[in-house]
Amino acid sequence: MDLINTLASNSGLIMLAAGIAIGVAALGGTMGQGKAASAALEGIARNPEAQGKILIPLVIAMALIESLVILAFVIANTIAGEYGTMVKAALKVGGVELE
Repeated sequence: MDLINTLASNSGLIMLAAGIAIGVAALGGTMGQGKAASAALEGIARNPEAQGKILIPLVIAMALIESLVILAFVIANTIAGEYGTMVKAALKVGGVELE
């Protein structure tokens, strides 16, 4: 019964940690994309002829930054989903049925 109480009491903290993790990842990705876009626009403003050489690396950098944020989202959902399934299974073993 101690395992069931421990899982039930910690489940909220695990979900909160997953939410904070995706929030931090999104914040970091947003700041990185903003800095990359700012630097690219500044470079184009200083040298308009370099637009073609700046645009392609900028798009690639934006895609890589966004892929890391999506990866963090997938990891956070996986952690939350697996832990939720584990809590439901332990509660079921303990005789507690969830809807």
